[in-house]
Amino acid sequence: MKRIAIVGGGIAGITAAYELAKFASSGTQALQVALYESSPRLGGTVETIYEGGFVIEGGPDGWVSEKPWARELAIELGLEDDLIPSNDQGRKTYVLVEDQLRVMPDGMRMMVPSDLDALSASDLFSPSAKQSFCEEPSRASELMATSPAHDESVAAFVRRHFGDEVLTKIGAPLLSGVFGGDVSKLSVRAVMAPFVAMEREHGSLITALQAHNSDRKKSAIFTTLRSGLAILIDRMVASIPPGWIQLNTKVNDLQHDENGWTLTIASNHGPPEQQQFDTVLMAAPAHTAKALLESVDPCAAKLMEMEASSAVIVAFGFDSADQFPLPPGFGFLVPPCSNTNTLLMACTFMDQKFNGRTPPGGRLLRAFFGGQAAERLLRCGNDEAAAIARLELARILGPLPKPRVTVVRRLPLSLPQYAVGHLERMAELDSRIRRLGNLWLLGNGYRGVGLPDLIRDARAAAHAQSAHTIQ
Repeated sequence: MKRIAIVGGGIAGITAAYELAKFASSGTQALQVALYESSPRLGGTVETIYEGGFVIEGGPDGWVSEKPWARELAIELGLEDDLIPSNDQGRKTYVLVEDQLRVMPDGMRMMVPSDLDALSASDLFSPSAKQSFCEEPSRASELMATSPAHDESVAAFVRRHFGDEVLTKIGAPLLSGVFGGDVSKLSVRAVMAPFVAMEREHGSLITALQAHNSDRKKSAIFTTLRSGLAILIDRMVASIPPGWIQLNTKVNDLQHDENGWTLTIASNHGPPEQQQFDTVLMAAPAHTAKALLESVDPCAAKLMEMEASSAVIVAFGFDSADQFPLPPGFGFLVPPCSNTNTLLMACTFMDQKFNGRTPPGGRLLRAFFGGQAAERLLRCGNDEAAAIARLELARILGPLPKPRVTVVRRLPLSLPQYAVGHLERMAELDSRIRRLGNLWLLGNGYRGVGLPDLIRDARAAAHAQSAHTIQ
């Protein structure tokens, strides 16, 4: 009988437990599994709130469609009919510039345009920035020859191709909302790997994107689930033996010797106790995992050091979209160095991004705060946070009607920053973890932050257990 501990009940931990439950139920694996979650609920940042006919995501609102692993899991769970694409026919993203919302040109993939005619007609960029875009294809040989052999920051990469204005207006706000990081510190190889590959092959990112688009099968940029992302958690939990899951249970200590792993467990039901396991799947947040590994391997723990920023999401559901008109599109971004006093980092027009998010005729907005603004709002009560969000949105979008539904969610230290050299540190960390044996690190601190990445890694870790013969 192999004993496996899963530390953390977010999407990674639940996915790993779901995979292990499949092995156990098939009779091919003799497993004893314990999933420890310190909070009273499962899912981590994945949470769907259903209120007044609104479907409101408290964390991620979907996933990037070109990464297949979340879609594959949803289909396996019987949710194929629940998959809904983003409304890309109306996809526009705005950038707040001098208190005005200016639309990003059509054909942009992050900060790279594929349609230079649309770029030319845009009022988002200055003539000098447009010239930098137009000259970039002719610099292909130079860009390829001067590409550094080592990792560099996102800021340095974007500046080399397009200059400071493009970095400030769209590069920084696009990446800050995902990684919560400073683009002068973020690793381009870790967070923009496809673009690094484009540079290696073509030199020019614009030329590479145009070639990619000509071969690419058109599909929606984003995907979500009609019933909300929490149904992924619910369906997986329904397949996991109830005795495996222990809520309100914290792992206080982790030790390793020739006999395996010893976890010190504390719950609301009694004094701390020690439990023995053959394998540990560490799916807790990176800062929590680091603290637990300090006594096991200080060098590994040192490699796990990384900055992480917090986020606060405030959602407002309104009865009538007619009473609160919005520009067409998915929402807007606020450059970190914009000449505005807003605390917002971004806002998503959820009823325009995905169908089925509101009751008929309704409107749903999600305001996103990160960085120092999020740290400030973390200390506020729900009413104060909602009032701040309403004020910030009104400055940009005009007066808001009274919302029917308001939801505030705090996500402390939820956005890890993949700093320059991240991939090299992770390779060294993986080497040390392998030497310890029977330990897997899961979650958004290592190999990707999106739901598909977390699902891919968790399933791979669980499948690795089936490679061992169980006595």
